Amino acid sequence: MNHPGRSARTLRRVVALLSAVLLGTGLPVIAPTPAGADPVGYVRLAHLSPDTPAVDVYLTTEPASAEPQVFPAVGYGVLSDYLPLAPGRYAVAMRTAGAPATDPPVLTTEVAVTAGKAYTVAGVGRYADLGLRVLDDDLTAPAKGRAKVRVIQASVRAPLLDVATVDGPTIASGVQFATTTPYTQVEPGSWKLRLEATGMTPATGDMTVDKGVVYSLLVLDDQQSGLSTELRIDAEGDMVVPAGNLTGSTSEQGDMSYPLVALGVVALLAVVVTAAALVLRRRARHTQ
Repeated sequence: MNHPGRSARTLRRVVALLSAVLLGTGLPVIAPTPAGADPVGYVRLAHLSPDTPAVDVYLTTEPASAEPQVFPAVGYGVLSDYLPLAPGRYAVAMRTAGAPATDPPVLTTEVAVTAGKAYTVAGVGRYADLGLRVLDDDLTAPAKGRAKVRVIQASVRAPLLDVATVDGPTIASGVQFATTTPYTQVEPGSWKLRLEATGMTPATGDMTVDKGVVYSLLVLDDQQSGLSTELRIDAEGDMVVPAGNLTGSTSEQGDMSYPLVALGVVALLAVVVTAAALVLRRRARHTQ
């Protein structure tokens, strides 16, 4: 005789057992979410003022409900990876590196984080008129087979800047200091860059981009009175590149071992559950 209740209970026990095994590995139990749904937003921090000393950056929920996250001695040209944050309002404060947390901040601003959105909070401008700016980042995937690049202009030596590829497309024209351009779709590959600014000798750089990846191209003042460029990955496919600290650079190749192991365990879970369900159905048919 078929006992549907007993079969259902057996299947639930199998799922519970395998979920416990998954939790024992230290990996998260991943539940399916609707396409496009994202329970967190993403914020990264940047120091883009060439004549401003290093700063300590404080990130606090508004109203303050926990100790702030503190990122010490952030210097010019540093752009963090994205920090995944729960939706809400956050205060960002910058103090001179090493200053007590009780000192008044040099700069403050507020960022409203929305689920699924990404933002860059940057200290921009000359030291004399330094400000914090919140940039909305568009991390949607580029068109099929292409990459997406924008310019973050952080060179005080180049009040107006043109960035183009040699024998290829123009990335941006007339970019003012302390501004950010919209993203431009480009063909994947290795490109030689040409940077031109009024009153300066043109500078060159290199840029290698892969299809399906979103990039920010930082233009900085170098130590030899010229310009330098740094290419940072913002997102790859549908995956934001998040991390929990400021490193001064974003790794070109993130550590994929964790998500791959997680996906492997989840796939194994799905296979075993499906097999268990089939066995239970066959037993039910034989007992009828």
